[in-house]
Amino acid sequence: MTNENNNTALPPKTCSVDRLVTLTADVEKVLKGEKTATRRNGRYADVGEIMTLQGKDFVVENVYSQSLGELTEENARQEGFASLEDYKQSILSIHPGMPWVPQMKVWVHEFRPVEA
Repeated sequence: MTNENNNTALPPKTCSVDRLVTLTADVEKVLKGEKTATRRNGRYADVGEIMTLQGKDFVVENVYSQSLGELTEENARQEGFASLEDYKQSILSIHPGMPWVPQMKVWVHEFRPVEA
C-alpha cells in the first residue's frame, strides 16, 4: 500500500513518531545525513509529521509498505548502510532469532531535515 500524501488510505499508526529512530547509531546517521529512511514492523508516522532528534527536526515525506524481498541496494543506502547485506545483518543482529523472510511486510518511513 503506497501513500502519496494520503494518510486516509493507510491503517492506523501502531506507535508514535518519537519512537521512529531510537538507536544511537541510527540517530547519528540521521543527523549526519547518512540515513533518510527507516523500516519498522508497524506504522510510526504520518506524512508531514515531525521527528525531532537532538533538537533537529525532520519531516516525514513518505510512508508505504514494502516486503523485505523488495529491498534494493539503494534502499540499504537510504538506511545508512553500504550494502543490502550489511543492512540485513544489522537487522538480524538487533532481532536475535528473527528469520529474514522475503515476504515479510515492513513500513517504510522516508524523511528529510526541516529547513530552518
